[in-house]
Parts: sequence; C-alpha cells; structure tokens
Amino acid sequence: MTAELQHTGVVEAELLPVGGAETAGDLDAYDSATAAVLAALDQGAEEHLADARPHKTRASYARDWELWAEFHQWLAGRTGHTLPLTAVTKGTLVAFVVWLDEMKKAAPSTIDRRITGVTVTARRHGTEVPKQATKAAREALKPMKLDPVRTARGRGKAIAATPEHLKAMNTAPAARPQPAVGRRRGTQELPELARLRDRALATLAFGIAGRSEEVSSLDTEGITQVAEGLEVHVPSVKGRPPRDVAVAYGDNPDTCPVRCWLAWQEAAALTAGPAFLPVDQKGRLGAQRLGPDGCRLAITRAAERAGLDVKLTGHSARRGLVSTGRKRGKRAEKLRRQGGWAANSPVFWEYVDEGERWEDTATEGIGL
Repeated sequence: MTAELQHTGVVEAELLPVGGAETAGDLDAYDSATAAVLAALDQGAEEHLADARPHKTRASYARDWELWAEFHQWLAGRTGHTLPLTAVTKGTLVAFVVWLDEMKKAAPSTIDRRITGVTVTARRHGTEVPKQATKAAREALKPMKLDPVRTARGRGKAIAATPEHLKAMNTAPAARPQPAVGRRRGTQELPELARLRDRALATLAFGIAGRSEEVSSLDTEGITQVAEGLEVHVPSVKGRPPRDVAVAYGDNPDTCPVRCWLAWQEAAALTAGPAFLPVDQKGRLGAQRLGPDGCRLAITRAAERAGLDVKLTGHSARRGLVSTGRKRGKRAEKLRRQGGWAANSPVFWEYVDEGERWEDTATEGIGL
C-alpha cells in the first residue's frame, strides 16, 4: 500500500465486476485455494508489467497519482468526506478532469495522459476501473481540446530544425560571455569533447528523425560506416518497433551527420556501448549513457549558444527532417520509414503538409 493510500485513513475496497466465474477478477466464485493462486498470479502480472515500463513512464504515473491524491484532498474539503483513492468512477474521473483544467490550468494533452496514469495505477492497486468512467472523462475533455486558449497552455509544437540551424549551432564559438556576478565578468568555454558530442548528436538526430529516447538508446556498434555513409540501427523504445536506416554523407562538413559522428567517435575513443555519453565542464567523459533529457538539453543549449532566435528541443530534429525533406522533394514514404512513423500517423502527415506548404500553392498561377 502506498503512502498516499495510507494517508486517506480508509481501507481500500476492491471494486469487482459483476458476472460469473468466467469473469476476470471475480475470485469469490472460486474455492479459496484457487482464488489464492489466481490472486497471486494477477498480482505478479501487475508487478511484471509495471517493472517493464520505462523509468520515465513510471515516474509520470507516480506524479499522476500524486495529483489524484491532491484532487481527493480538495474534494474532501468541498464535500466534507474523504473518498478512497481507489474510487475511480465516472463522477470522480470527470471531476478530476475539470479540476485539472480549472485549478491546475493543465493543457488538454496533459490531462489526457493523466487519465491514463490514474487508471493504470488504480488497476495496479486492485481496482477495476469501469470503461464508462474513462469514456466519460475523455468526453469531458473533447471540448477542451478544441479550445485554442487551453491548448496553448502546453509547450506547443516543437520548432522544426533546419540545416541552417544546425550549421549555426555547429559553428558557434566554444566560448561565450557569462552574466556578470558582482564585478566579476568572464566567459564559459565549451570543452572540445562536448562540442564534438553535441555536433554529432544534433546532426544524427536530424538524420534518423530520432526521438530523444531513440537517440539516447543508440549504441556505437549499431552505427556502421559504409561507403555511402552510415547504417544506423535504432533500437526499440517504449514498445515501438526497431528500425534500420541509412544516413548519407552531407554536402557541408559542418552539418554532415557522418563526418560529425566519426569525429566524435574518434575523439571519445568509442568502440562499443552507448553512442552518446556525458561530458563534464572539464572535458572529462562520463561512463553512463546520456539520457533522453540530456539529449534534449544538448540540442537546446547548442541552439542557445548559437544565439538562434528560436528554441529548439529534442523533437525539433525529428520534425525538421520531414519538413525539410518534403521541401527538397523527398518522398513522404521514405521520410516516414526513416522516422518510424505509423502509416496513419496524423503527426507525420502534419509535418508533410508543413513541408509542402509553398508547393503549388492555391493562389499560384491563377491569374492574380
């Protein structure tokens, strides 16, 4: 039992479905020995599935549950009665959506994900969440997703990176002025090893249209140099299928993902293991894999050092390959496979539309 559940001062009550012995979870329909074995197997399954989830997902679900507990405290203040956290019903879940919207000013996309986090965690605590509860919660969420003010609460869409952005980032001076502290002024110099790492990371992320989690998961032995460029194995991340992609030599040495990778690999003496590692302020190489957040920050900070007037994030490279590729006439199907999007991915086709925005525009050549 979690600390949050203990603090409610109530005893959890299992919410079991109505039905016969064939209904999942109806252990009372079996003899005690059978019920005990089935209960143990169910618990083991929940623990196995929970352990199999990525660390970031587990951390997100934990935060969702904390907010669920906070909502129950708020609800208790309004009703004068404390409900158990396992009371995941149509009423409580819809009220949770409204609370997140009005009290927390959360973006609709964040609320949608928190619904999932609460239901998954509740099931782990032995609660059978009614389908009508989650359905009603998402029905309540629908008009919020159509409200531009609400949708603007989120981080918004990532800015698409361009080859021009990458060139500015990769040719920016290593030293940059630091804010004055008292009378002291100075500069911060980016270690050469970190500079080479950031160049390789940004250009290779662009070349494979990689998510930050995918860039983080790359291994040195999965990146093979061939005559035409690099053959890159992108491992499975969060249940997505792995893929093997080709990254050709670029025309510009400063933005060529092949040359940038080879320079970083040689400088860091990489022969096996993680493709990207941390580098401290003194230029010392870390031993552990650079995590997804580290990959995102590397791109954001490189853009800041270059003085770009846009904020680039880990997703900027992924979006940028598609929009830039379509502008240069690359086939949509080729770009889709490079980034591992599903054939019916609305996000991918949005990126395609962005790249085709000025191709044969509706007002072009019609006599205006």
